[in-house]
Amino acid sequence: MPEKKITVPHITALKAKGQKIVMVTAYDYTFARLLDGAGVDILLVGDSLGMVVQGRKNTLGVTMDHMIYHSHCVARGAERAHVVCDLPFLSYQASKEDAIRVSGAALKKGKAEAVKMEGGEEIAETIHAVVSLGIPVMGHVGLMPQRVQQMGGYKVQGRGKDAAKKVLKDAKAVAQAGAYSIVLEGIPLELAKQVTKEVPVPTIGIGSGPHCDGQVLVCYDLLGMFEDIAPKFVKRYADLKKTIGAAAGAFAEEVRGGKFPGVEHSFLEKK
Repeated sequence: MPEKKITVPHITALKAKGQKIVMVTAYDYTFARLLDGAGVDILLVGDSLGMVVQGRKNTLGVTMDHMIYHSHCVARGAERAHVVCDLPFLSYQASKEDAIRVSGAALKKGKAEAVKMEGGEEIAETIHAVVSLGIPVMGHVGLMPQRVQQMGGYKVQGRGKDAAKKVLKDAKAVAQAGAYSIVLEGIPLELAKQVTKEVPVPTIGIGSGPHCDGQVLVCYDLLGMFEDIAPKFVKRYADLKKTIGAAAGAFAEEVRGGKFPGVEHSFLEKK
């Protein structure tokens, strides 16, 4: 585990080394500190905060102001991990100028070190415009949550010959445009294997099988804290929902029973 700050060149070099990349979402300072200390390579300030933090049904209502706020919080806690800020729905799609403006804000105000955009061939020119100004871009193809209405829900993408060709073509276009890595979400594992083999930049999978160059999960999912949606691809490494519930319940019981706070938790007059 490198001691120095992880940068874009470090991440791109991991593919050639055959070393898997670890990415986890984070939305605040405390989680950033914990995940950074655990050795996570990339902290993604995901627009998934709309669901797991704000309680929305999807990510569409998240604004750039929301993203900047949470990114700044995460950046404060990331001493080593690379920080990526999601660009939310309709913050970058309308024009290259919009994309440049919000990407710059993510770095200047949000203190992120890169931004992430969903889309394939149709946003390749936008990615190129942003990258040409020195702003690193992480791509995202396959299942794109910002297009949930068009896709008719969170459905696996790339099934069938034509659909698979589209995902591969999108990934190649994004890489050629200058993206330094690409998230592959919700695609069949054999397709993810092919994309990973044929694009020169690292792929980071979520619900796309074991052949990607790295993997990402939402922090609340892997810790067992969020159960409103339970995707097949999620592995829960802890059951913090139960632990937190038990701790809060014990606190409530002791307060109501007069057991907390005790003398040891109180300030006494100095003699």
